[in-house]
Amino acid sequence: MERGYVLHSRPYRESSVIANLLVDGVGRVDAVVRLGSGKRSLKSIIQPFQPLLFSLSGRGDLKTLSQVEPMSPAIPLNGDSLYAGMYLNELLIRLLQHGGESLFLVYHRALMVLAREFGETQLRLVELALLKELGCMPSLTVDGAGQRIIPDGRYQYLPEQGFWPLMDGVGEVRCWCGNALLALENSHISTEDLPALKALMRLLLHPLLGDKPLRSRALFAGRRSPSAGS
Repeated sequence: MERGYVLHSRPYRESSVIANLLVDGVGRVDAVVRLGSGKRSLKSIIQPFQPLLFSLSGRGDLKTLSQVEPMSPAIPLNGDSLYAGMYLNELLIRLLQHGGESLFLVYHRALMVLAREFGETQLRLVELALLKELGCMPSLTVDGAGQRIIPDGRYQYLPEQGFWPLMDGVGEVRCWCGNALLALENSHISTEDLPALKALMRLLLHPLLGDKPLRSRALFAGRRSPSAGS
């Protein structure tokens, strides 16, 4: 039996769906699920944030999901944490077309923490793991010249070159302190570093996402705007 999460699903033929899954040790898998009807319907558990056990079969890109059962109760996400979970799901669907074997535990841990309280740290850690999986994450421990990044240094990011020390006399450029970069690599992000690391992740994700906006990001921003009452 495999274990995984449904990231998204859409109707497929009569009483079936195509589910986009994140599977432990496998990564992104798309599969047909026959929901059934009545008391045996799977509709209530083929949902995001519900840990599942199941079997996968089929040789093509579109698998078949069977023997589906809950692994545990659904992860209870509410408020900002729910929007954060929606963001992670959309991000994984957009950027992870296949593979991603290492992402299940990072994603699962993020949901468990978000269920206790909302915090942006978990978003940054999943983004980091995803960028590493895609081979698009510059080194956070050595700069473009191969020198170790130092905590009290200031670095600018150059596409396809990595981080470079900020030279004296350079005009206003976006830069990051070495301490924040090392903290991200070591998963020990301070509250003070979060705004800078959020900007860094948006910068790194933009070439992959393109100009098509993330719906979940817009919903999250609307929830936090004055018109949304927060």
